[in-house]
Amino acid sequence: MMELFTSAFVTLFVIIDPPGCAPIYAGLSAGASRSQSVSMAARACLIAAAILLFFALFGEDLLNFLHIELNAFRIAGGIMLFMIAIDMVFEKRTQRREQRAEKIRAHNSETPEVEDVSVFPMAMPMLAGPGSIATMMLLSARAQGLTQSLTVLAAMASVMVLSFLALASAGPLMRVLGDKVEAVITRLLGVLLAALAAQYVIDGVKVVLRT
Repeated sequence: MMELFTSAFVTLFVIIDPPGCAPIYAGLSAGASRSQSVSMAARACLIAAAILLFFALFGEDLLNFLHIELNAFRIAGGIMLFMIAIDMVFEKRTQRREQRAEKIRAHNSETPEVEDVSVFPMAMPMLAGPGSIATMMLLSARAQGLTQSLTVLAAMASVMVLSFLALASAGPLMRVLGDKVEAVITRLLGVLLAALAAQYVIDGVKVVLRT
């Protein structure tokens, strides 16, 4: 169980990337008070957790309804995760996040009130994006029995708690880390994610070839 928890935790942590989301959230919530910032961070993580829980529980049934084999989804998910990893290594994902942040900030400048960014873009697609949804479905499909399924959900909940802590302390955290350290962390996570994505594809292809 500990090995499954560690594997699921590391995979989800790399995909969701709380250290990478923190600086973007700091920019999005720049005009908010401390209580507003913490409240939005909590809502974002709760909504993202609910989305991931839904796909963990009903994602496989959804695939069956659409007549999509799990191995096909595993291969497609691995390819998609590999593309995300490339974006992380070459800073493309960070650039897109910053562009989204600029759009929200531009909109905020037109209105005096603080805009709630907990649902979009923080909960989705930054926390519960296509990569994390696909990962939850793959991890849930590999879990055998109630105990392993609960272990995967516990790993997801742990990552969500860390995500909340990262978002809630985004401002002070970025002042401590700085842009260069955050960029190094993102690239290291990207390399690790590329290896995990390749393993997903290998697993899917092995099963297809055996059948």
